[in-house]
Amino acid sequence: MRIVLDCDPGHDDAFAILLAAASKEIELLGVTTVVGNSYLENTTINARKVLDLFDLDVLVFPGCAKPLLRDIVVAPQIHGQSGLDGAAVPPPKRSIEKIHAVDFIAQMAQKYDDLVLVPTGPLTNIALFILKYPELVKRISTIVLMGGGIAFGNVTPVAEFNIFADPEAAKIVFRSGIPIVMAPLDLTHQVVATEREAEKLRSMGEKFQIMADLLMFFKSTYKRVFNIDGAILHDPCTVMYLLHPEIFESQDYFVDVETKGELTYGQTVVDVWRTTANKPNAKVLLKVNREKFFDILFEKFGSLAGR
Repeated sequence: MRIVLDCDPGHDDAFAILLAAASKEIELLGVTTVVGNSYLENTTINARKVLDLFDLDVLVFPGCAKPLLRDIVVAPQIHGQSGLDGAAVPPPKRSIEKIHAVDFIAQMAQKYDDLVLVPTGPLTNIALFILKYPELVKRISTIVLMGGGIAFGNVTPVAEFNIFADPEAAKIVFRSGIPIVMAPLDLTHQVVATEREAEKLRSMGEKFQIMADLLMFFKSTYKRVFNIDGAILHDPCTVMYLLHPEIFESQDYFVDVETKGELTYGQTVVDVWRTTANKPNAKVLLKVNREKFFDILFEKFGSLAGR
């Protein structure tokens, strides 16, 4: 599978990057970055740092530094001021690419007709690609995204951060006609990492000790902000679905994004009971086998342990 991972690292994005890079089933064509968990400069450096920590020769392309229309929203209360607080990750060794993320995605879409886009941050880059290169939209085979929620949000009562950070972009993506797989909060909150997972990371060597420190920082902010006892690995759910869809349960639903509501701005409106009679536009992931998730994650990470 040829993928472009579009992200805003972010602790859980870091784990998604490593899972994609560690998996032989996936050809990680490049990592693109967007403003989200932190400002673009930070998310771009963080992506490069994570790749360089494991000496992974994957190119990083910076994308949009602000949402399409709304003001910038970042999440220092969860990810720290740098977007990747909690561990002394060594500075990057490789340089950042000059090509804009949106143009890189277009180059890959021109080259391959089976390209998979995996956005784990706000959907600004993906929406801009759709707007700027409409002739290439049909060459995207699937978008597997982390975002939204059915029953609850995490930045407002109904809005999840990635969608809330650029609802107008999300609306464009969900209305694009590209096949979409959506990993909402209802699913990702089933993948909670604890001290047990952190200790397992520490046992895999010095570099994974850094990842364990990042995980424990992430766990501490979730405890402080949400009173949740564990680090929720939202973003790796996208990559894990590509690798092992059989460990997930899903339903096809029509999903739209609220961009005008006073209380509901940024909500993904999921038509569970088909009340709109609209044709489903997304495969929404609902359940995952947590035990198998972590077994596979650590199996894949094992291939990076000696790097």
